[in-house]
Amino acid sequence: MTVDVVEVGPRDGLQNESRTLDVETRVALIDRLARAGARRIEAVSFVRPDRVPQMAHAEEVLDALPSLPGVDLIGLVLNRRGAERAARTRCTELNMVVPVTDTFAERNQGAPTAVLLEQAAEVVDVARAAGQRVSVTLAVAFGCPFEGPVKADQLAPVVEAVLALDVDELAFADTVGVGVPPQVDALAALIPDAITPPRLRFHFHNTRNTGYANAWAATRLDLSRYGGRVALDASVGGFGGCPFAPAATGNIATEDLLHLLRRGGVAVADAAPHDLGPLVDVASWLSERLASPVQALLGRAGDFPSGERS
Repeated sequence: MTVDVVEVGPRDGLQNESRTLDVETRVALIDRLARAGARRIEAVSFVRPDRVPQMAHAEEVLDALPSLPGVDLIGLVLNRRGAERAARTRCTELNMVVPVTDTFAERNQGAPTAVLLEQAAEVVDVARAAGQRVSVTLAVAFGCPFEGPVKADQLAPVVEAVLALDVDELAFADTVGVGVPPQVDALAALIPDAITPPRLRFHFHNTRNTGYANAWAATRLDLSRYGGRVALDASVGGFGGCPFAPAATGNIATEDLLHLLRRGGVAVADAAPHDLGPLVDVASWLSERLASPVQALLGRAGDFPSGERS
């Protein structure tokens, strides 16, 4: 069992904060995360700046980044237009978001789920033509703030439609932090045995203090069908939230997640750092610039054992 940790701090960690960071600071954040050991970073989002001003100037951020050998840069997109912008950049991967309920889809992206699935097919075409990998994240898969619980018979056709697109990775997102561990198993089981599945990823928020339990449940799945590995999104410092989800709070924190995985004997891909101090330092640095408190706990309690090597 191996876990890939996807650092989403520069995107999801910033998009719901009241303070908007300038390009130079966002570049510094990505660079600091790479130096702290992050190897898959969701760096930018190609969205309308009038709706999410924290994500404006995506191209400028990417252009200003230093060389980051061995680091994959992910760009989040909501439609073909965003994908076409991303295709002209140094992103190595595009991540298309498709909410699984029509109400959330309309509020987040201005179109129902069925229309967004059609746009996802276009995004895949754009990414393939540009030589980029492509993933689809199914938002509010664990529950919707407007429509309530999402039943399997509602979600299954969406999963089937995405799998038909031949994406590189499928992600289930607990966008508003309502998920519990049994749902992790139930969502993974929606992928039919007859289909060769893509890589599997989960995106958890800790809104109701279940994010880390859900992450642990994902590491307990039978991953033999997925190449023996799963990916987990996390945000340095636990920052994050969705601007279009009421009361949405932060993601699970990268440093807390890595501590859990390491102490639990779960292998992390790309030689994740044993010394989590640099990530704690990045979280503190970011907190000062956002004027927002760190949500992660590792920086308060300290690593255990101190300076552990495993």
